[in-house]
Amino acid sequence: MILLQVQQLTKHFGAELILSNIKLEIQTRDRIALVGRNGAGKSTLLKMIAGILPYDSGNISKPKDVSIGYLAQNTGLESDLSIMEELLSVFSHLREMEQKLRQLETKMAEPAVYEDAGQYEKVMKEYDEMQNSFKEMGGYQYEADIRSILHGLNFQDFEDDTKISSLSGGQKTRLALGKLLLAKPDILILDEPTNHLDIDTLSWLEHYLQGYDGAILIVSHDRYFLDKVVNQVYEVSRQHIKKFHGNYSRYLEQKAEQYEREMKQFEKQQEQVAKLEDFIQRNIARASTTKRAQSRRKQLQRMELMDRPDGEEKSASFMFDIERQSGNEVLKVNNLSIGYEDSIIARDLNLYITREESVALVGPNGAGKSTFLKTIVGTLKKKAGEFTIGSNVTIGYYDQEQANLTSNKTVLNELWDDYPSESERDIRTTLGNFLFSGDDVLKPVQALSGGEKARLALAKLMMQKANFLVLDEPTNHLDLDSKEVLENALIDYPGTLLFVSHDRYFINRLASKVIEMSQEGMTEYLGDYNYYVEKKQEQAEWAALEEAKEVKATANEAPASDASNYHLDKEQKKKERQKRRRIEEIEARIEELEASIASAEELLCQPEVFQDHEKSMEQQEIIDTCQSELEQLMEEWEELHE
Repeated sequence: MILLQVQQLTKHFGAELILSNIKLEIQTRDRIALVGRNGAGKSTLLKMIAGILPYDSGNISKPKDVSIGYLAQNTGLESDLSIMEELLSVFSHLREMEQKLRQLETKMAEPAVYEDAGQYEKVMKEYDEMQNSFKEMGGYQYEADIRSILHGLNFQDFEDDTKISSLSGGQKTRLALGKLLLAKPDILILDEPTNHLDIDTLSWLEHYLQGYDGAILIVSHDRYFLDKVVNQVYEVSRQHIKKFHGNYSRYLEQKAEQYEREMKQFEKQQEQVAKLEDFIQRNIARASTTKRAQSRRKQLQRMELMDRPDGEEKSASFMFDIERQSGNEVLKVNNLSIGYEDSIIARDLNLYITREESVALVGPNGAGKSTFLKTIVGTLKKKAGEFTIGSNVTIGYYDQEQANLTSNKTVLNELWDDYPSESERDIRTTLGNFLFSGDDVLKPVQALSGGEKARLALAKLMMQKANFLVLDEPTNHLDLDSKEVLENALIDYPGTLLFVSHDRYFINRLASKVIEMSQEGMTEYLGDYNYYVEKKQEQAEWAALEEAKEVKATANEAPASDASNYHLDKEQKKKERQKRRRIEEIEARIEELEASIASAEELLCQPEVFQDHEKSMEQQEIIDTCQSELEQLMEEWEELHE
């Protein structure tokens, strides 16, 4: 069922065209990602669909009974109510029904009604009908739903009567998300919902959205999240929009394939045009060949010339280098306690980092990760314990809050004042590599967007040439393209990395070691994020097994299994997980292949394709290739389900 259609939508801000001829369709259970550069118009489009912003021309249509829920970027709940009161307000209609049911129960017990058969039957019928409606609308479930949402969004340790006004900005944003999820609109529109979420909460949200009954339209710069949640991608670029089937990784593949295919077609046509023009030029003046030349000219005039395919928009371009190499020992932490004033956030922290290691620091919000980094770089004083920085180590620190970028200086002077010995040309070149060009360098720093401030902070960091980079959420505020550029620069970095990030894709690409931090200490995992998750799962299974053995021992029963049985059981579970993952991979690929076949078959029906032998053969080849792979995958899928 079509829930919403956007047709030929256009939007200007003043004289500047932001979006042109936008087409988008949302159907039941669609999972749509809206991607594009910062400033491309993604949030503007979401606001127009949600009815918050007007549009200049075009049309947005939806059935009257289709509900839309919208969560803007970094929007927190502002309320005088408590957490529970605010969430219960979502179900005010059910609570009113509940009161009416209690009133009917009281009425049925009254002698005047109870002793009057006709009156009693009438009240009983009304009660039954209302009770059925109450049940169908989730009346017996809504309190459990609230508890589930609060637990998933990490509010389980808060008292029900905690005032919302006492929460931090990030907590208010999470609560706004929770309230919207409880409302269960037909179309859920989320603008950067992963901000302020730790990794455990992100994983919970992924699973929740995968099972969501309505449609989802989402803007996010978290690739791992997009790959898990979405099945369609709309790219907003150069004021226009283009649709792709599949998750984010599949979108990147299709985009590259499409560009290569369109470039080949363009080059082939250009070659054909050049040959025709050359023939015309050489033969138009000769009497014996002028008719053929005129015929070629008409052929050229009839030809519909292709535009050169748009390549990638300009990307940031930078690399991190070092002034000199550090000693082998970079950082040694022994029984460190950290915190603010009289409060200790975490204690007994132990860590050892050597040269050229890339260490990711993970843990729940509030565990003290940012506090730890600030202590290491000297912004905060330690509470107890020791840490030592190795010989020849120079630290470059990236603060997620960019607190040092609030000046009235221009972008140019913000960087140049730190490196006055550099020429203006070199400073402008550096800023140009971070996408500050022309008059952009004359903007005041305090007027920059979050993404622009992040790029400027990275420019300053690059100029330091430090051999130990300490990064606190470096991908916040960066669009997907800038994230990839940053990743590639850090992969090639010859120094040592210690970073905090909730971006699991980023951790996977960079980390050689993952440190899980809690208030009680640090646990080391020698691998990337996927390895960390796998080990955590094994630990959870081991803990569950030990608990089961204890329960049986308490009941005077023989232990469930010895160590060898445990390892066999663990291996079996590992194989089951691998089997499930492979089934999921196959099903996702089958969906992509079916979409490719459908797209090619649709193209074959178009006159300009089926009348062109080469084009039709090309589409048929795509269909045959996809069909062959599809058959193989279907066989494997059936074998795995046996």
